[in-house]
Formats: sequence, C-alpha cells, structure tokens
Amino acid sequence: MKFVDQVSIQVKAGDGGNGAVAFRREKFIDRGGPSGGDGGNGGSVVFEADTGLTTLLDYRYQPLHRARNGQHGMGSDCNGAAADDLVLRVPVGTLIRDQDSGEVLADLASPGARVVIAQGGRGGLGNINFATSTRQTPRFAQDGKPGEERKLVLELKLLADVGLLGFPNAGKSTLISRVSRARPKVADYPFTTLVPNLGVVPYKDGISFVMADIPGIIEGAAEGAGLGHQFLRHVERCRVLIHLVDLAAPGEDRSPLHDLDVLNRELARYSPELAGKPQIVAANKVDLPDGRERLAPFQAAMAGRGAPVFPISAATGEGVGPLLDAVAQVLSGGTLPTLGRAARPRRRPRSGEPLEWAGRGVARTATPEPDGEKAARAPRRARPTPAVPARKRKTPAAKKAAASEPAKTAKTARLVRKPVVARKKTAARKSTARPGGRRSGKGGR
Repeated sequence: MKFVDQVSIQVKAGDGGNGAVAFRREKFIDRGGPSGGDGGNGGSVVFEADTGLTTLLDYRYQPLHRARNGQHGMGSDCNGAAADDLVLRVPVGTLIRDQDSGEVLADLASPGARVVIAQGGRGGLGNINFATSTRQTPRFAQDGKPGEERKLVLELKLLADVGLLGFPNAGKSTLISRVSRARPKVADYPFTTLVPNLGVVPYKDGISFVMADIPGIIEGAAEGAGLGHQFLRHVERCRVLIHLVDLAAPGEDRSPLHDLDVLNRELARYSPELAGKPQIVAANKVDLPDGRERLAPFQAAMAGRGAPVFPISAATGEGVGPLLDAVAQVLSGGTLPTLGRAARPRRRPRSGEPLEWAGRGVARTATPEPDGEKAARAPRRARPTPAVPARKRKTPAAKKAAASEPAKTAKTARLVRKPVVARKKTAARKSTARPGGRRSGKGGR
C-alpha cells in the first residue's frame, strides 16, 4: 500500500430543504388553512479517527466529498426528512487545517475522536408557521440554508513515543527490525527507507512503546537536499529522540561528531521545539573494526558535553538492552545520567572483585593494593568463637543396651500407661417362675 501523509480535499455539507406552501383542501372542510411542512436539515461533514487506517491514500484520488441535502417540506403538515451526516474516517494523528487561512481546525490524536468540520444547512419553515390572526393564508415559505463548504489540508503525523534519526544507511531500519516485529526494507545503499515505519517495542513487565523510523537526513535538508524535511512531522509527537550515529561511515568529511552536529542543526531549522526534546545518542556498528577505533574518541568528545553515548550493534544486538533501558527511563519521567557525573560504588570492593557502580552500567575491576599498604593496616579484632563439645558416637551394642533398659526418670514413669483391669461381671439375679408362666418378684402378688 502506498503511503500518503498529506492531501488537499474539498468538503461540502448538505443544504437544508425548502419549506412548502400548501393549503388544506378536503370535502366538507371550507377554508382549511395552510398545511405546508418544514424542510429537513442537511447532512454535516464529520471526521473520525480510525485505528485501522495508516495512510491518506483514499483521499488522494477522491478530492471532493459532499453530504446529502435535506428533503423539502410537503403538504398535509408533512415535514421533510433530515439527511444523514457524512462520516470521513482518517488515521489516528491526522491534523486538519484550513487551506485558505492555514488555521488548524482539529487534531485527531486519540482513537475514536470525532469533529464536525462542515455544518449542514438548516431546513426552511413551511407556510403553516407564518399563519396569524391577521394573516390566515400566507402564500410564502422559507428556503433552506446552504451547508458550509471548505477546502482542507489533511496532514498525517504518526503517533510514536520514540523517533529514530540519522544519516542514510546508518542502521535505523535494522535497529527497528531488531527490537520490534516491523520488517522495513534493508539494503546496503543509502535512502533505502522512503516512507516512515512504525514498530511496537515490547519491554519488560508487559510494558511496550512505539518506535518510528523515518528516512535519513543529510546536510542541507532544509534547502531540499535529499528528501528534505518532508517526514520530520512524524517525529513531532515523540517524547524522546534517538540519534543513531554511524561509526563506520565512509568518507573524509564523515565523522560521528560531525554527523551529530548536522542532525541537531537540521532539527533546529525545522522546529526549535523538536530540537529541544530529550535526545539519546547511540553509536552504531561497533562490531566493525573502523567502528571500534572511532568509538573511544567519540566518547571522549561527548564526555566534554556531558552527554552519554550508548555503543550498539543493530546487526548483532550488542548493547541494545542498555539503550532500551535508557529509553524506558526517559519515557517514565526520569533523566539520563551524564558522563561528567562521578559515580560512586555501593560498597568497598575487595581485590580483583568487579565493582557495581550506581547509575552506570559499566563493570570495572578493583585495583589490588600493594603489600606494604595492606600490612600497614591494623588487624581487625577477632571475635571469640564459643567451644562446642564434640558428640560421642554410640556403638551398636550400646544402642541395643539402651533400648532394653527400662525408663528410670520420673517423666518417663508418668508416661507409662497402667494396665486396665477388667471388672468382674456380677451374677445375674435369678428369677423364680410360678406355675402358669408368671414371674414372681417384689411386685408380684
């Protein structure tokens, strides 16, 4: 699909319907009076932000959009039907501007946002509305009002949290394909990227952010060199910018520090607000020999400016993790650590143990102390260790004797259950029986 981010269109709202001039004429009803209905309202032109669209291609080949007119009024007190609104769906992040005055009419930066750009005309009143006690047969009605007509310029500004900036063939497309599922065109010649690309970068704990890759910027882009400033509008909404510097760029006039200065100068020419956004400097292609040689001088030069440098390799993925950590830190409202700030270790390391520096992800090794300084230190006071008596192991014969020996302590004596003595059953009372089958007892006769 062709990417179109700026179009000029013309919209026309619907006109209102005219009121009717009619009179009631029925059998046995003399002088029925006026019965003309009102006209219906015209349809308005409404723009709606749709998340399923990513380009303004549909409006390139259809520049005129008209809403339907309202229906005219009719007799027998029948009003005309109002026309439905014309809903034009555009991608999220579309800026609607008036072509004649240049005024910004709407900024559809949220999904589902709606705005009425051209209001439909109101329907006219029929002659039934103009009847009075002194004018009982009005023979006129009101015409509908015309709808608004505008010439608009639609500009698409992609919604992204992070913007990738750099010279052509600096590795921007490779980096966005490494950290997201975006698959832009990657080749070994400049200006491979001709349209912006968006990619959702999954981060830790379910957090994600959107990264935008725009075509390369060269020196003189403000005067039209290369692709110019045509696509810088897509990074105006970004909260942080990543300057991707090519450490292995060929040419005598190409150096990492020179490329960075050119990028900042072109950003300031386009928009001072864009140049003032938080910036992260990433030095790409450290996996190449030329990149390794230029990395140290570039870091030293940026240390004088107090800006951190993140060496990465977009092709192999080296150093991409710390770069994403820094991006997430800025997006969450934090600040980047500066190279001029002295980092303090969390604890005093031992000889040969790597240090953990607070605020910097650089691992260093503690320097071993000379023997003289180590011997001059006062020895620490040793804490006395309580003596623990050794346990004696029992032989199998001793274990068997201990098991057969009866319990002698009072505690074990209480735990021994006494044998339960069964009670003797008493003899049952013998009963004497009288002849006749009756029993004799105390209660017998």
